[in-house]
Amino acid sequence: MTDPRPIGVFDSGVGGLTVLREIIRRSPAESTIYLGDNARAPYGVRSDEEVLAFSTQSLDMLAEREVKAIVVACNTSTAVAIGALRRRYDLPILGVIRPGASAAALATRNRRVGVIATPATIRSHAYFGAIKDENPAVEVYEHATPALVPLVEAGELSGPTAQAVVAEALAPLFGERDAAGESIFPRPPGATIDTLLLGCTHYPLLRPIIAAIAGEQVAIVDSATATASALAELLGINGLEASGPAEPRATEATHLQLTTGDPGSFHALAGRLFGAAFPEVERVELAVAAR
Repeated sequence: MTDPRPIGVFDSGVGGLTVLREIIRRSPAESTIYLGDNARAPYGVRSDEEVLAFSTQSLDMLAEREVKAIVVACNTSTAVAIGALRRRYDLPILGVIRPGASAAALATRNRRVGVIATPATIRSHAYFGAIKDENPAVEVYEHATPALVPLVEAGELSGPTAQAVVAEALAPLFGERDAAGESIFPRPPGATIDTLLLGCTHYPLLRPIIAAIAGEQVAIVDSATATASALAELLGINGLEASGPAEPRATEATHLQLTTGDPGSFHALAGRLFGAAFPEVERVELAVAAR
């Protein structure tokens, strides 16, 4: 028995496309509907009440389109709202924090993990708790980096401006660096980390800059690949796969893109991830206007 219904993927903006990319790579038979609430991004500087309200409106729209499962590809929404969202919908809801935390706990060699994320995610201590659940012996250094999401939403993924913003954001973990990535001041105590978890799905789009600042000795972990694997397992357990191991695809997979923001800007950035074949983007309206 197969289920051709699409998988819903939600993020506050374009960051969840990093998760979508891995889902399509890991499960090519699955159709998807992606919704980015770009008009109200970033979520990470909003109150918990706003995050819950906006996330609920977005997932309501996906549920109305008869998706068979939803991936909350937004760390802030996962941290603040995942419990309430799971209680609201009668379908599997997968967040990104648990898969990412598990990957980081497995990657660290000296049991010191740094986490960078939005202020709301850091405030929730969701990654701290999830990593400790995986391995209580791991020391977790949490650091809010609110400047990075607006950088990505603006399409500033490289160049001097992006390098300067990222370097300033990471200075408390790694010390101040010059343009070549060389240390100007000694690293602070937290910089003994050997693993850095990118606790926001926007951040992998800045990975080359982050990796240069962190240095070769620090493993960079994000939740996209781990989440795609967890989704495939969830679909299998619940009998929701679009095709079985020995079955041909009933229909070709389709991928619909929705945004509350500017479709042109969304499509331009998405094209850098997926190439020229990325489908057109449809603009949608949610119940509450952006403030």
